Amino acid sequence: MQDVRRKVLKGMGAIGGGIAAPSFYMLNAWAADFRNNPGSAKTVTLGFNVPQSGPYADEGADELKAFKLAAKHLNGEGDGGMTKTFKPSSLKGNGILGKKVAYVTGDTQTKADAARASAKRMIEKDGVIMFSGGSSSAVAVATQSLAQEMGILFMVGLSHSNDTTMKDRRRYGFRHFFNAYMSGQALAPILAQEMGKGRRAYHLTADYTWGWTQEESLKNATEALGWKTTKAVRTPLGAGDFSQYITPVLNSGADVLILNHYGKDMVNSLRQAVQFGLRDKMVNGKQFEIVVPLYSRLMAQGAGDAVKGILGTANWHWTLQDEATRVFTKSFGQEYGEPPSQAAHTCYVQTLLYANAVETAGTFYPPEVIKALEGFQFDGLGNGPTEYRAGDHQCFKDVLVMRGAEKPTNRFGLLEVVKVVPRKQVEYDPRMGGGELGPYTA
Repeated sequence: MQDVRRKVLKGMGAIGGGIAAPSFYMLNAWAADFRNNPGSAKTVTLGFNVPQSGPYADEGADELKAFKLAAKHLNGEGDGGMTKTFKPSSLKGNGILGKKVAYVTGDTQTKADAARASAKRMIEKDGVIMFSGGSSSAVAVATQSLAQEMGILFMVGLSHSNDTTMKDRRRYGFRHFFNAYMSGQALAPILAQEMGKGRRAYHLTADYTWGWTQEESLKNATEALGWKTTKAVRTPLGAGDFSQYITPVLNSGADVLILNHYGKDMVNSLRQAVQFGLRDKMVNGKQFEIVVPLYSRLMAQGAGDAVKGILGTANWHWTLQDEATRVFTKSFGQEYGEPPSQAAHTCYVQTLLYANAVETAGTFYPPEVIKALEGFQFDGLGNGPTEYRAGDHQCFKDVLVMRGAEKPTNRFGLLEVVKVVPRKQVEYDPRMGGGELGPYTA
């Protein structure tokens, strides 16, 4: 292939003649030289790798619904959803570069090793040109590394650890979801405003990359505003029973419990903390409070009344009143009979962003698709003006501070938006956290 390409370029004067070949000839010359190039096939295959089992399975089920809906809309089927509100957009409603979108699915089991093995099968056996999914940041970090190794783009699904786009960032990975640092910067001022600056916090933290960075981010942000950290205790993913971790909180001198948990772990730990009567206690002359740094509609449904009045953050929520959110919520609701979660939203959006980058680049060749995504500024996908920052492949947009609704108006309305925190309050230097994106060619 290398000799053939050299002959093609030499014939155009690119080699020896001193005249650079036009970019579209370059792309055509590269066309057969990358992994899983769909070539002349009438379809292109995407991989949707989600937790269909394990503690984050509820999020995974909603992600899979969203992926399927995105494929449907890209193929020009259904009502089109946010393909109609997305701008600037090169999507045509006829698949991707005229090829119908097909997909395969996998179960990450909410485990990094299983997720990596599943993604590898999709790449080697199913020929996927891009894969997405997640819900666990440990999964995201592991599969993003695989993406870089194999030269296949990974459009990160639900991943909130700082590491995903800081120390473990990769050229072949892109994250639309916000991160723990952003949660800390958005949430801490609201906590200090509502609870006071002299608080003592006790952290229970999921013992993996997301929990560690969420604990660190909120600890740093609250301590900068006058809070003190009494203790931070790590808990295993999927623990189920958190009573042994909650009991010591009662005698710790803390007056705030921060639950750095997600999915079923958050549901279980929050419900058990409320059952232990923590919210009814007075400590240090203050009403005891509980904080859930990262919220989702699915978790709120699982926790029920326990979420009432409790503060946290979210990447997106179906009650936002912008046109794109209304369109997507209606489309998802008609398809599945319920509003989408933020996990569903980010996975749907990631699929559209990849497809649009391919259309913009005019090729599936990964380095050109990556360049079309880097620095891309867009709107109309539910988060307002957003940028895929070139330096770290992290999306920057406004962040939502949420509260559990005291009087829900329906079974899905368990969370309400307290404040839309502007992007400038949560932004940071792209060099923060270290890490290198790596090369464009695998």
